[in-house]
Amino acid sequence: MDRKRQRTTLTVAAVAALVPLVAACGSRPAPAGSAGADRPLTGVDWSVDSVTADGTTHRAPDGARVRIGEDGTAEGSLGCNRFTARADLSEGRIRLSEVTSTEMACENTSTEFEGTLSRTLTQGPLTPRAEDGGGLTLTTPAGDTVRLSEERGGGTAAAGLRGNHVRAGATVRDGHITLGRASTTRMMCEDSLMDTEKRLTSLFDGGAAHRVDQRNSPLTSQNGAVVRAGARG
Repeated sequence: MDRKRQRTTLTVAAVAALVPLVAACGSRPAPAGSAGADRPLTGVDWSVDSVTADGTTHRAPDGARVRIGEDGTAEGSLGCNRFTARADLSEGRIRLSEVTSTEMACENTSTEFEGTLSRTLTQGPLTPRAEDGGGLTLTTPAGDTVRLSEERGGGTAAAGLRGNHVRAGATVRDGHITLGRASTTRMMCEDSLMDTEKRLTSLFDGGAAHRVDQRNSPLTSQNGAVVRAGARG
């Protein structure tokens, strides 16, 4: 299913992001790009629910996600920092390599979690197993796992000025955007810019009503703050 994405200054972009791999049933391997039972491996968006490594389970922050493209690449977010990788699909398994990622310092997102998720995803080949309810578990040769859920009607909201950037999970329904816990970078900026950033991040304290008019989308928070977002591209 094709998804239309609109990037705005306050990017409430329907988030595409996650690893689509599903275990094949029976003794015959599923073809590359397929997860068995006609379920595709590529082009599916997933949210990261948790990572279990060395016997310890770590819950994922809002915004952690992965997506495998049909062009042999993967991209997503470790929670705050974004990553891209090469994705090789063979005999129903996937291997991620040549990973590059941003290196922002973020609030409310553990660098330990980001490191654990990155290491687990690159311990390939990863074996996918379909779960009830549309979930997916990726298992490394060492037995560590990444649990995923298919994104439905959700995404991420991201905002940024010339200084810091803020990101949070977002669900859009009936003209309202419900935002999850936000993570932000922490660069020091001039006072006037810091004040504007504080006003902008106030939108992430709960929810915001939105209205799309042509290429503009005014956003009104629960405390009455209004931000006008214009589409790019």
